[in-house]
Amino acid sequence: MALPVEEWRLYAARCWAALEPVLRERLAAASLHDTLRLGCGLLRPEATAVLRRLCRRAPAGKEPAAARFYREEGNRLFGRRHYGTAVRLYSQAASHEPPGSPEVSVCFANRSAALFHLRCFEVCLEDIARAESHGYPDRLLPKVLLRKAECLLCLGRLQDAADALSVVENKIAMDGIMTSPTHQTLLKKLSQLKIKIHEKESCPEPARETCGDIQRKSEIWEENDSISGASSSLSLNFDRERGRHLVASQDILPGQSLLKEEAFVSVLCPGESRLLQDSSETVWDTRVTNADLYCHRCLRHLLASVPCRGCSYAKYCSQSCADMAWEQYHRTECSLGALLLTLGVFCHVALRTVLLAGFAEVSRMVECSHDDDRDLHNPEARCKHLSEAPDTGAGTRSIPGCNDNGQYQSSYQAVFNLLHHAEKHSPEHKFLCMLSAVAVCKQLQEAGLEAAVLNQESSEKWSKPKTCEKTSGELSLELKTMAEAMLRHMLQLQCNAQAITVMQESGSGDSAVVNKKPVRLATALFPVLSLLNHSCCPNISVLFSGTAATVRASQPIPSGQEIFHCYGPHRCRMRVAERQQLLSQYFFECRCQACLDELESDVKSVVSMRNSFCCPSCRAPVQGEEMLSCSNEACAISVSRESLSHRLRDLQQQIKKALELLRDRKADQAIKMLLKCQMDAGNFLSPGHLLMGEMEDHLAQVYATLGKWQEAARHLERSIEIVEMHHGPSSVEMGHELFKLAQILFNGFAVSEALSTIQRAEEILSVHCGPQSTQIQELQEMKTCLSELPRSILQRT
Repeated sequence: MALPVEEWRLYAARCWAALEPVLRERLAAASLHDTLRLGCGLLRPEATAVLRRLCRRAPAGKEPAAARFYREEGNRLFGRRHYGTAVRLYSQAASHEPPGSPEVSVCFANRSAALFHLRCFEVCLEDIARAESHGYPDRLLPKVLLRKAECLLCLGRLQDAADALSVVENKIAMDGIMTSPTHQTLLKKLSQLKIKIHEKESCPEPARETCGDIQRKSEIWEENDSISGASSSLSLNFDRERGRHLVASQDILPGQSLLKEEAFVSVLCPGESRLLQDSSETVWDTRVTNADLYCHRCLRHLLASVPCRGCSYAKYCSQSCADMAWEQYHRTECSLGALLLTLGVFCHVALRTVLLAGFAEVSRMVECSHDDDRDLHNPEARCKHLSEAPDTGAGTRSIPGCNDNGQYQSSYQAVFNLLHHAEKHSPEHKFLCMLSAVAVCKQLQEAGLEAAVLNQESSEKWSKPKTCEKTSGELSLELKTMAEAMLRHMLQLQCNAQAITVMQESGSGDSAVVNKKPVRLATALFPVLSLLNHSCCPNISVLFSGTAATVRASQPIPSGQEIFHCYGPHRCRMRVAERQQLLSQYFFECRCQACLDELESDVKSVVSMRNSFCCPSCRAPVQGEEMLSCSNEACAISVSRESLSHRLRDLQQQIKKALELLRDRKADQAIKMLLKCQMDAGNFLSPGHLLMGEMEDHLAQVYATLGKWQEAARHLERSIEIVEMHHGPSSVEMGHELFKLAQILFNGFAVSEALSTIQRAEEILSVHCGPQSTQIQELQEMKTCLSELPRSILQRT
């Protein structure tokens, strides 16, 4: 959630409405500095009480009762052999155990057992080491050490496995009593593992050959001297109309890498289920969210998380990531978890940005902005001044965000100089952001964290979050500077935040055909990526890997043409009027070529024509606004748009129920319902409507779960026709659909069709995602397996 919770937004709105009209006018016209100066004292004790109550709905501290609940739930699901879910629950349990609690070692040991059953042997070994280091009970240690030996055996590390067994044998012998059932079971297991090690030593397994020894293509890359992370094929320009923008300095081919940038700052989007409703009873949430699936620092996918030592919310992929996060920002954020969840991701990103930059750099940039405000109050005049400035030799030196050498780097200076559009935001929104920034800084001051924020104490003194006596009164000058920078960044984010998305598997995950959908993972600031202006028909694709973004050309870009990113809906997904309305949040009216063509043409947009209704009687297209008339003169049918829209909503509900049946493994019922939906849709939707394609896609998914590959391929091919009609033959959407078709044909042993589909999918996805992408690697593996089949089989298919 980008903005604060609704109750805080409503409270801020009431506070704004209650201000004296003169003060509202002054705040509305004030600079960021004056907004903080005027508004700092407006955070009343009542507001603090409201925030305290709201924070109780977003618990982020250690809670032993929650740890017991999650551990017991994990044990219950482990007993039912739901090992993947058990791993998540043991991770939740570990995150709620207080530092030094002996129970945390039990969580790691239990999780190692689930990981072993999932055959995740390396990660299992890591958890066993964690259990040992956290003081796992000595009487239970032999069982865990036997698991360690078995993991090492499975990994082929025979000597290490033998050494582990010797440790277990000595430990059992030291226990003395050798007749208990537990000891007898351990001895039996020990004996079995010794035999397995001896057998493997006597008959070593032949070295495994990699499937076709797939060659990974290396990308040619020459970095730009003036723009960090950018290709030398780009140049940075500035003019009054377009502001900062990137232009091709040479002809660019489809698939060519243009930019590789690490986010300056990123914050994981937690998921709605983190926020609980007001209730007298505590209900622990077992639903899985982004916060459970991805590292809170590097955004890598988590299997067995390392919990923060101070809070239950932050989880990491390794102890190294946890330590780096602590050093860079989390030692300050740790005790503010509930407040940051309440105030939203934008506020969290703003705080983390100033923490990463450090107070010295933040103070320097804020002071420079005050000088600029005194010199040029009018932003338009400033743009004009910059656009008319003479070339100083560096070429880009006068462009905002560039350093003294004329270089535009992914730095705090570049972040600070992103446009904040303070004069265009509503006064109410600026007031909400100001109150939120002040609330965070007040909490830092009251929690005794000011010295850490200002980098005045070494990290050794902050090995644990500390508290001190709460202070009252207004913010210190230093924290006011931090609050002003935070306010600036919160306003910048509306136009400059980048959603980091990942392709996440949907469904149960045990299907032979992987169905993925894009999911928003985090909110980030990429200073160089932010240079790209918007077009509803962009000429690039952006792919994320962890906190890194890679930009590739999605079509030929001639020298001199601007590089365009799509901020919002693509022209293929929405009509121009709807696009323009959504894009207004970025404070510009889109005048891209796609919008101009559609606005100036009398012909209906492609989206309107394809996603249209048809006559329920003769199925010809219908025309009109509120009342729709059949375009077939021989048919006099008229029908209201509202009634057809109602039918469409009902149809979407039926499709949702069919997918629920599929998730409950009731495939036959799902097919029956989807076929009925398809028949109903044909009576009032145009044949090329996107929903018609979605139903074909769902039917393909159901038939694939039943192993009926031919039927699945037939339905998916129909879906692909509609996707191509809407998005184009070389779109990334086509690539994803062809990838699914390749999986179906591969599983159905349709060799020649599979090979040709794989080739088409590779050609498209290599342009948008690059040769190193997971999907490309999987396609190459499928192709290698098919190509190595005996010639007699290939000739028959």
